[in-house]
Amino acid sequence: MPFIYYGQGVADWYDDFLERLVSHLALEGTEITDEKRNDQTATMGVKRTGEQGTLLVMPSGKDVKVTYTVIREKKEVARGLMGGLVGAGVGSVLGGILRRDDGSITDALGGAAAGGAYEAYHGYEESREDRTAFAALVAEKVKEVEDEIWEIKNAQAEAQEANRERARERRAEVEAEEDEIRTELEEISGDLLTLSEEIDLLEEDGQKGKGRKVRARADRAERLFAEAEEACDTGEYRTARSKIRAARSMIEGAMATLDDE
Repeated sequence: MPFIYYGQGVADWYDDFLERLVSHLALEGTEITDEKRNDQTATMGVKRTGEQGTLLVMPSGKDVKVTYTVIREKKEVARGLMGGLVGAGVGSVLGGILRRDDGSITDALGGAAAGGAYEAYHGYEESREDRTAFAALVAEKVKEVEDEIWEIKNAQAEAQEANRERARERRAEVEAEEDEIRTELEEISGDLLTLSEEIDLLEEDGQKGKGRKVRARADRAERLFAEAEEACDTGEYRTARSKIRAARSMIEGAMATLDDE
């Protein structure tokens, strides 16, 4: 009679499930023989406490299916023979034979039959109980392995979610930093436009010497601005900030020159 159990939702961990199940059964004193494996199935002989059978482990959809088929040891035969001697009484059988007493032999054999029937029945019941016990052991170990794997899977899922959360936080930080830098770049761009207008006014007023000084600083600020913008585009925010500070310094110097009389 086959006993079928399922490891729920662990087919993607089939190899690990199989290794753990075999290990758990071996630790319970199960003798495992003739183990054969391929990508989809594993079969093996199992023996424990006088009971033996075969185990088939294979994926079944999202689950792992474990089929235990009992090859029951015929304890009732051995127990029946022993029961025959007990039921008849060894002395009665031997005495009847030695006396050639047909009645005694018949009575002895009748007792043997009764004793044998009782012990055969008891042997069958014991075999059935052992089989049930081992089937229950298989069920218990399948559940234990399923729980172990789900504990690992849940821990991995939690770790992955934590990593995703950290990644989301990091992206948010990067986006915030980029937004801040681009805001500063817009301010620099506005200051450069103002300087350009001031330079044009100086030249119109005939203050070309002063205009050249302001333009020199403004041109340098524009180059720094372009380098900062490129660094921001490539995610090199530290470099971008350094370029922005240098550009601001050039702009402030140009503004100071404008204020000189």
